[in-house]
Amino acid sequence: MSKIYIIHENEEWTAHLTKRMNELELPYEEWHLDQGVVDLTEEPPEGVFYSRMSASSHTRGHRFAPEMTESVLAWLEQHNRTVFNGTRALRLEVSKVNQYTALTKAGIKTPQTIAAVGKENIMKAAEKLNAASFITKHNRAGKGLGVQLFHSVEALKHYVEGPEFDEPVDGITLIQEYIKAPEPFITRCEFVGGKFMYAVEVDTSEGFELCPADACQIGDLFCPIGEEVVEKPKFQIVQDFHDPIIEKYEAFLQANEISIAGIEFIRNSDGEIYTYDINTNTNYNNDAEEAAGQYGMLELAKFLGSELAKQNLNKNK
Repeated sequence: MSKIYIIHENEEWTAHLTKRMNELELPYEEWHLDQGVVDLTEEPPEGVFYSRMSASSHTRGHRFAPEMTESVLAWLEQHNRTVFNGTRALRLEVSKVNQYTALTKAGIKTPQTIAAVGKENIMKAAEKLNAASFITKHNRAGKGLGVQLFHSVEALKHYVEGPEFDEPVDGITLIQEYIKAPEPFITRCEFVGGKFMYAVEVDTSEGFELCPADACQIGDLFCPIGEEVVEKPKFQIVQDFHDPIIEKYEAFLQANEISIAGIEFIRNSDGEIYTYDINTNTNYNNDAEEAAGQYGMLELAKFLGSELAKQNLNKNK
């Protein structure tokens, strides 16, 4: 019997999806691709395949999971299986250089960025960027890990030559202009089936680690003198979000064969939008969804279920 295959390397992030699969009584199987075997002499099973492989897999000890996944996805695509977030999506997931070049080609504005390998070249890149404030980030990252803000080349030199320097897993460090927003938040737009679902505002006042998954949340914040205060939620769904950027994003996703994604942008003081991240292993924040009555994993499960039903219907004709 055909089923839905979920390709991933982190059960904690996938549990929210499989819960919805069970609720909808959909047949599914998980493929955890930290390691394994791809027999290219065999044909893959029939079904619908969805990749949730993450660029941050190496932070969980799964260094070669993306490479293993690309092998599996290439095998599936060779046999014309229905694959959502296939090899093209994975290549963008694990490389911000690929993201920025694709976004720029699509006419979507991104921050000025220079990629460098080697500490000396990181310094040269920062000097060439010549920005008053800039950030470094890993080319293959996820969750905003490794992002550092600098206000001078001298401060960068102290970091790069010091013990706190965080070596990227693929060796590539990005030096990027810092876009200062008038308010401390970014916007993340969620898409399922290539179509816009909702936008969520993410409070950045606590730093750059912005993964919306429940497992990544910081603890509750309390007033230091003991008086209880109402804190603004870190993640908050924006009701009735409308902006011309959505049409550009949907066209971009279609052109790059991406079905499920979260795309993050920031506005500068002039209201200009700068897009800086595409996450094809998108997660959703439970508290924000409960408050808004919108549920990303439920919509995703429905989408995969409908695609499986279409496939089964076509086979029975």
